[in-house]
Parts: sequence; C-alpha cells; structure tokens
Amino acid sequence: MSETTKKQSVKTEKRVLIALLYVVAVVIILLGASFCVYSAINNVQFAVLSSSVPGFVFGLVVLLLGVRYVISLQRLKAEVYKTSSGFEWSNFEKAKNSKA
Repeated sequence: MSETTKKQSVKTEKRVLIALLYVVAVVIILLGASFCVYSAINNVQFAVLSSSVPGFVFGLVVLLLGVRYVISLQRLKAEVYKTSSGFEWSNFEKAKNSKA
C-alpha cells in the first residue's frame, strides 16, 4: 500500500523527464543496432590509425553505451523517486577531504 502512495508523491515533471531520458536511451540503442545491421550488410569499414575497422564494431559500441545509459537511468530513477531527494547546493561543492 505504501508503494502506491510513494509513487503518487513523485512530481509529474520528474516522471516526464525520466521518461524522456528513457526514450533517448532507447533511441541510442536502436541507432546502434541499426548501424550494426547496416554495416554488416554493406560491409562498411573505417580507417582508424592506418588499420581498417569494421563499422559493426562502432555500432556495437553505441549499442553498449545505450544499454549502459539505461542501467544508469534505473539507478537515477531510484534516487530521484526517493522522498528525501531534493536540490541542495552542497551537491555541487568539491569534497574537502578528497585527495586528487
């Protein structure tokens, strides 16, 4: 019961923005997958440091970055949907005890 109450307390703006980020992540995944297929069908090659790299590899990298982005969004969603989440300037300050 508290789960539904918790979900209702999240502002609509947060829900819309998180959904928009998910849409962007899915588009990245689809673009990476489609470039993989296109590169495999048309035998696309790129010259990188005087060697030939298949275009499939670049599409695969984009695909994996999209998947990584979705996983990061799941963590972000959990943090944003907490009732204690809010804006604080201290989140943007350097940690004084961290060593560079």
